[in-house]
Amino acid sequence: MLKRLLLVSSIATLLSGAAYAQSLTVGFSQIGSESGWRAAETSVAKEQAKQRGITLKIADAQQKQENQIKAVRSFIAQGVDAIFIAPVVQTGWEPVLEEAKDAKIPVFLLDRNITAKDKSLYMSVVTADNVYEGKVAGEWLVKEMAGKTCNVVELQGTVGASVALDRKKGFADAIASTPSIKIVRTQSGDFTRSKGKEVMESFIKAEDRGKNICAVYAHNDDMAIGAIQAIKEAGLKPGSDIKIISIDAVPDIFKAMQAGEANLTVELTPNMAGPAFDALQAYKKDGTIPPKVILTESKAFGPDSAQQQIELKKNMGY
Repeated sequence: MLKRLLLVSSIATLLSGAAYAQSLTVGFSQIGSESGWRAAETSVAKEQAKQRGITLKIADAQQKQENQIKAVRSFIAQGVDAIFIAPVVQTGWEPVLEEAKDAKIPVFLLDRNITAKDKSLYMSVVTADNVYEGKVAGEWLVKEMAGKTCNVVELQGTVGASVALDRKKGFADAIASTPSIKIVRTQSGDFTRSKGKEVMESFIKAEDRGKNICAVYAHNDDMAIGAIQAIKEAGLKPGSDIKIISIDAVPDIFKAMQAGEANLTVELTPNMAGPAFDALQAYKKDGTIPPKVILTESKAFGPDSAQQQIELKKNMGY
């Protein structure tokens, strides 16, 4: 009899938990789809919501903060249970987040952080250690060059984005004690393939048709792929004449590795929503306050991992 009661109680608990999860509605202000990684993040968020029975409303901001702010205000007006934001830039969020706080709607930041004096304006940020990612990329180049001179050109992410600032810092810190390696040119490529190609073309022209460039450090793979195109069009060989180092680990960069045109990428998982959903459900269930920062894991991959990673990415929404 006791076993039967325990079984009935367990089933009831599971069913009530599932029903509760289904009652949650989350608004997600996504930056856009400027890269393969960003599209994968959106795809994974949808799948993670589906697995939990959560209704997910996604607003594509087309890389404009004003569109994100409008979306957040719309979510507040709709009375959603939580708001996820992948912030395009760090600053300018306080007023709209104050509105969310007044409405008692918890906010989670995905992939990127913001600058705000009042940390209570958001519940948690789910992100990789972007400084560490840049550091791993820089350390690889130091080891690879083994004391040889190397002029690096840097393709930065969106101006003002926390991820771009952090990846820049990590790389700069890693090469700081190696005077033979220096960044000679740096410019934003807005995390896009087309802009990465355009900026790389200007770098090549400025550096004796690319002959003075030893390596490209791109803040994401899409800009690196754009740079690869520019290098090839200039008659040089990416991966050998000019080393290619980037971050994200999307399928196309592994395809470039298979062609001998890229050297290293540092993985950024697209599953930022999963940990945020878990934290939200725990908070809604019993008031559990999540860590202010939830860190995801980052790993470096080279050409020897290319085929395996391409297969794995197929199952991750890429």
